[in-house]
Amino acid sequence: MNITDKDIKLIKSKGLTVDKVLSQIETFKNEIPFVALRSAATLDNGILKFSEHYQTELAKLYDSRLSDLETIKFVPASGAATRMFKDLFKFLDNYDCEKESLNSYTNHEKANAIRLFLIGLEKFPFYNIVMEKVKKAYPKFESLSEGRQLYIFVEMMLKEKGLNYGGFPKGLLPFHKYTNSIATSFEEHLYEAAGYNTNDKGESELHFTISKEHLKGFKGEFERIKKKVEEKTNTNFTITYSFQKPETDTIAVTKDNEPFRKEDGSLVFRPGGHGALIENLDDLDADIIYIKNIDNVVVRKYQDEVSGYKKVLAGKLIEIQDEVFRILNALDEKKPTDAELKDIKKFLVQQLNVRLPLDFDKFSDKYTLQFLRASLNRPIRVCGMVINEGEPGGGPFWIKRENGRLVLQIIETPQINKRDRRQQEILESATHFNPVDLICGVRDYHGNKFNLLEFVDPEAGFITQKTMNGKILKALELPGLWNGAMANWISVFVEVPLTTFNPVKTVNDLLKSAHQVKLFS
Repeated sequence: MNITDKDIKLIKSKGLTVDKVLSQIETFKNEIPFVALRSAATLDNGILKFSEHYQTELAKLYDSRLSDLETIKFVPASGAATRMFKDLFKFLDNYDCEKESLNSYTNHEKANAIRLFLIGLEKFPFYNIVMEKVKKAYPKFESLSEGRQLYIFVEMMLKEKGLNYGGFPKGLLPFHKYTNSIATSFEEHLYEAAGYNTNDKGESELHFTISKEHLKGFKGEFERIKKKVEEKTNTNFTITYSFQKPETDTIAVTKDNEPFRKEDGSLVFRPGGHGALIENLDDLDADIIYIKNIDNVVVRKYQDEVSGYKKVLAGKLIEIQDEVFRILNALDEKKPTDAELKDIKKFLVQQLNVRLPLDFDKFSDKYTLQFLRASLNRPIRVCGMVINEGEPGGGPFWIKRENGRLVLQIIETPQINKRDRRQQEILESATHFNPVDLICGVRDYHGNKFNLLEFVDPEAGFITQKTMNGKILKALELPGLWNGAMANWISVFVEVPLTTFNPVKTVNDLLKSAHQVKLFS
C-alpha cells in the first residue's frame, strides 16, 4: 500500500493507526475463515423452553429483586431508514408514469411490494401527513392517474424536497397511528421500557446509539413526548445517547485488495457494522442491560405480553447469576468436594451450555480450578429465540473451534460456507432465529464491571461486497454485537413466542397486526 501524507492525516483523524489499517488490509488478503458448524441449536440441544409455571416464577423473581438492581435498556438506533424504503426508491427510479400505467409496471417488474404498499396506503401511520403536503403542492391531485398519484405520494414522502423520510433514522419515523396521535418507534421503546425497566422510584433509563447528525432530532422528539409518556406511564425517563466511534471504522478495498479510493484519491472507510457497538455497550455499567433493536416494537395493546417475557428472561439471568456467583465465592474459600464438583459440572453442561474437555476428569486440581473459574467468571447473556420463519439474519448454532471444543454461538449467514453441502444442510436445519432480544449481566461476582472487549472473538468478523458510485468494493464487518463480539460470554438461549418479534425491515411491515391499532376490516 502506497501511503500518502493525506492518507495518514485521514487515518489519524479517525483515531486509527497506519498499522491498524495495514492489518485490516491483510485480513482482506488472507480472508476470514468460515465458522465450522457442528449442528443447529434446537430445543433440548442448546435452547430451553419454559413451562408457564416456571415463567411465572422467573417473572416473580425478577420483580422481587428489581428494587435492588440498576437496569438500563440499550437500543441500537444508528443510521438512516433507506433500506426500509428500498422498493419505493426503486419505484421512483424505474417507473415513468407518463409512459405506462401503474398496473403495467407492477406486472412486468413483478413489483408485489408496490402493490401491497398501494393496497394498504391509508393504513400507514404517515398517510395523512404525506397527503396534506401532497394536496397543498398539487391542487388537482385527485384528477391525476393512479400511477401519477402514487409517484407523487412516494416522492413527497421520501425525497428531501418533501418530508425526507428516506433520510430519517428509523427511530424518528411514524410507526403507529392511534386515535389522537402518531408514535415513533423511539416513543414506543419508552412505553415498553416502563413495563419492565422501571425501578421502585419510578425511574427508567434508556440508552440509544445513534448517528451524530440525528442527535438534535432525537432530543427534540423526547422533549415533544416527554410529558405525555411520563404521565401515562407514571415513569421518569433518563435518556442518554452515544455514537458509533470513528476508530471502529474499517478501510474498504477493491476486488484486488487494494485500498478503495474516491475520485479525489482519498481513502474510503466504512462503519464496522453493529459489532462496533460493543465499545458503546462497554461504556455502560448496570446490573442488567436489555438489548433490543430500534425497529422491534409493537402497538401498546401488545406491550404487556412483550414486557412479561422480558421479565422471564431477566429472572432467568438472575437465577443463573446467583448460582454462578455462589460457586465462584465457594471456590475462593476451598477446593470443591467430589460431590460439589459433580454438581458444578452438571450446572455447566445443563444450564450454561459448556462442553467439558474429554479429559477433564484427568485434570490436576490446579487446572480443574482454572477451568471452572474461566468458564464461570464471564459476562452472561440470556437470549430470546423465536421459531425460524425465514427471516434473514443470525441464528443459534453449535460450532467447533480450532481447539476442538464445541461452543454455542449466534452466527450470521455470511460467516457460513454455503458452498459446503454439509454446512448448508446444517444451516437449513435451523429451527430458531435470533430476534436481538438479549438480557445481559456485565458485572462479576465481586460487583465489578467486566471489560467486555476482552470477550470478543476478533476472528469472527466477515467480509461483504458493496458498491460505491457503481464500483464494487469489499467491506470488513467487525464481529457482530450479538455474534463474535459476545462469543466468549456465557450464553443461554430461551424460546420466546413470535409475538415478541415484530421488526420493521421494510415499510410494508407496518401493515402487520403488531403495528396496527385497528386491523383491516
